Amino acid sequence: MQQRYVGNSGLRVSALSLGTMDWAGETDEQDATELLRTFLNAGGRHVDTAASYSEGRAEAMLGSLLGDVVARTEVTISTKAGMTTPDGRRAVDTSRNAMLTGLEASLARLGTDYVDIWFAQAWDGNVPLEETLSALEFAVRTGRARYVGVSNFTGWQAAKAAAVAGFPLVAVQAEYSFVQRKPEAELIPAVEDAGLGLMAWAPLGRGVLTGKYRGSIPSGSRGATASGAAYVEPYLAEKPSRTVEAVCMAAKGLGRSPQDVALSWLLSQHGVSTAIVGARTPVQLKEILEAQLAPLPPEIALALEDVSAAR
Repeated sequence: MQQRYVGNSGLRVSALSLGTMDWAGETDEQDATELLRTFLNAGGRHVDTAASYSEGRAEAMLGSLLGDVVARTEVTISTKAGMTTPDGRRAVDTSRNAMLTGLEASLARLGTDYVDIWFAQAWDGNVPLEETLSALEFAVRTGRARYVGVSNFTGWQAAKAAAVAGFPLVAVQAEYSFVQRKPEAELIPAVEDAGLGLMAWAPLGRGVLTGKYRGSIPSGSRGATASGAAYVEPYLAEKPSRTVEAVCMAAKGLGRSPQDVALSWLLSQHGVSTAIVGARTPVQLKEILEAQLAPLPPEIALALEDVSAAR
């Protein structure tokens, strides 16, 4: 698997990153172990997690696999702080105290003394940006994080963070796919101008770009669960469904999978460093890893961009 630089930094990550949002939830330890082994065998090297995933249990599960499944030095790890979900409700706190307390807890759960990239997970309108950035700077200065970035920021927020910080930010995480192209309007130009790398989450449109939701919601899918239905539902509407049909048609004509078409297009876009794939099962990940990740024919890419364009 190709290794790509993150923005203008010297950090390299694999073209596909392994997301762990479902670990210690829908994905148990046995499946997580197989997911990690399968990913590594395919040349994957970057694993993404967060303190908010399963209330820290995803980090702990990943930490339990370091040393046994893979040496810490053979993978790069990103995690995030500043967001919690008490009682299922999202709460954001990127104060210096919350961020640094969260980082110490993350390092303990992961069983490591540093992470490769540490993110402020969301914009916090109640905390001065400079205070949040001071926590990121402290993490780098003390060796707790090799690099830092911001997640789920808008274009102007990311641009402001990069301008205000007196140290390098290297990455932004944001949702980006054929069915979510909002980053193109503001975020990607800001990312490129600031020399940041975009780490795209939900690159398969929360699963819809695999084509499995065409016509119905299959049992066993995220969309069929009580907790996941609301996550998938926005992309089952008419316009994203047209995009999915176009992607599936292109895939059939090219002799490639819909996953391959969606990921190959995404990784060819300006500013994108990696696509974070959140496969819940080993079978799903193996299907994703069969992707060629080769650029689409220009005429196919243009046609799909026209169908999926925000209007």
